[in-house]
Amino acid sequence: MAKTRTQFICQSCGAAHQRWAGKCDSCGEWNTLVEEGITGGIGGGPQSLRSARKGRIVALTTLSGDIEDAPRIASGIAELDRATGGGFVRGSAILVGGDPGIGKSTLLMQAAAALAQAGHRVVYVSGEEAVAQVRLRAQRLGAASAPVELAAETNVEDILATISEGRRPDLVILDSIQTLWTDLADSAPGTVTQVRASAQSVIRYAKSTGAAVVLVGHVTKEGQIAGPRVVEHMVDAVLYFEGEGAHHFRILRAVKNRFGPTDEIGVFEMSDKGLREVANPSELFLGERHAKAPGAAVFAGMEGTRPVLVEIQALVAPSPLGTPRRAVVGWDQPRLAMVLAVLEAHCGVRFATHDVYLNVAGGYRISEPAADLAVAAALVSSLTGLALPADCVYFGEISLSGAIRPVAHAQQRLKEAEKLGFGQAILPQGGEEPTGAMAGRSFQPATLTDLVIRIAGSKRSRAEEID
Repeated sequence: MAKTRTQFICQSCGAAHQRWAGKCDSCGEWNTLVEEGITGGIGGGPQSLRSARKGRIVALTTLSGDIEDAPRIASGIAELDRATGGGFVRGSAILVGGDPGIGKSTLLMQAAAALAQAGHRVVYVSGEEAVAQVRLRAQRLGAASAPVELAAETNVEDILATISEGRRPDLVILDSIQTLWTDLADSAPGTVTQVRASAQSVIRYAKSTGAAVVLVGHVTKEGQIAGPRVVEHMVDAVLYFEGEGAHHFRILRAVKNRFGPTDEIGVFEMSDKGLREVANPSELFLGERHAKAPGAAVFAGMEGTRPVLVEIQALVAPSPLGTPRRAVVGWDQPRLAMVLAVLEAHCGVRFATHDVYLNVAGGYRISEPAADLAVAAALVSSLTGLALPADCVYFGEISLSGAIRPVAHAQQRLKEAEKLGFGQAILPQGGEEPTGAMAGRSFQPATLTDLVIRIAGSKRSRAEEID
């Protein structure tokens, strides 16, 4: 009898190895290699279980022709529809990831109930909870009366056979992809092979029938969706549900979307009745702002197509240590080191004997370099003890030469700031000129030195007023 061929699959990156080793050569993770059958390993699939067939001729077409907009199913939850680009696209597959307990199942249950009450057929399949547990959540959210079809099952073939009966579902929610298993793979549920094979079957069903499918994915300790990265490439959209345990708001961020803009966000507030939409997140992030405290600057940022105003807080204090501390929450620490170096090299502002602490208020996280100018203003304000103007916003990118570079969407940032009562702005030269009420009160420094002189000059003007 032929010997069964096996190989070892990394459960972190999906790389195949011929023999077991303590460390994966591809991703460097330890103790992630698991033995699996060759028919269920990398390269295994439906074709490996039967003899190869002759290929069929596929019709070829041209690039020109009629284009139809992808039909969408609006959930009625405005923040969810914003993150998905306008609603669920028929025939698409969406992967939703997030930390345990962040609210993924709560959000999807609310969306399922809203769609079901609007007349759509919605199927919710739970692989982690029993039917009674899902019903308890629905009662807590006030969605128990919604005609959502519910099941607790983990076998992919049984799930697809069940939802294929009767009218085609408009939305199918599978919670979660790591609990599903298929007969086409021999490995255990949650392994790379099972996750990939199960996702292939579900996505094939979505494309062939036109039903929208939402897959819930667990995340690793690094914050990435567990399982092979190929699953993120297979689906049409990847959404991350983010939030801090100490804060009551949650952010749904689109990191991939074939039918809409990426980096779009939807903001929710967690309550005992479920998730509530936050229509104006700028007011949420600026709600507890102390306008007269030094070291605080308001940054006008962009998340996808949405402008968001958030407060950046800095504390510069004398350090008793030989190597001062540099602590950052909500921003990139190497970026802070670069801004500190530019301030010392080109502006003569010394931080070598001071501890520097930087925080983005509200637990929000900033990734765009346009926050450089606001960070620099907050650092200089804290070091000099001078409070920045309460009605001023900052945005701009700082280069290593000390120049301030323009950033995109300046008008949208200024309009959002003006709507919230801000009357002046510090922004780069060479970009879009401010209009309206901010046109006469805005300052456009060419270099970072000009901004430092302006902040330091406010101390002299105040001393002259006192005299």
